[in-house]
Amino acid sequence: MCLAIPGELVELADKDGLRFGKVRFGGIRREVCLEYQPEAKVGDFVLVHVGFAISTLDREEAARTLEVLRQIGQTSELDEEEAARLGLPSGAPEEPFGARAPPPADAQGGDGRDLPGATGTDGGRT
Repeated sequence: MCLAIPGELVELADKDGLRFGKVRFGGIRREVCLEYQPEAKVGDFVLVHVGFAISTLDREEAARTLEVLRQIGQTSELDEEEAARLGLPSGAPEEPFGARAPPPADAQGGDGRDLPGATGTDGGRT
């Protein structure tokens, strides 16, 4: 699943002629490319997907989007970082955001074919 996360633009920068900024997601700050949102300014909220600001939104829409992500359990990393920043217990699930267990060594797809990267009947050649 691909998600775009809302965050607040807190700093602007230029890197090799490209527009970048620091965006705050809870207690996490990440560098984000702003080339797709050239009008974004400090204090704006942007929707970020794989390191690119793909949209600008107002504070209310950012809050609504973040609440939906919390309801579906997709903010544990953000919650964990914010709790650590504040020195509070996080209560976050044991599995960090986006973490997945690797498939078992004998994993096969539903049609009997080996999954890519799994070692199975083909000896791990897929």
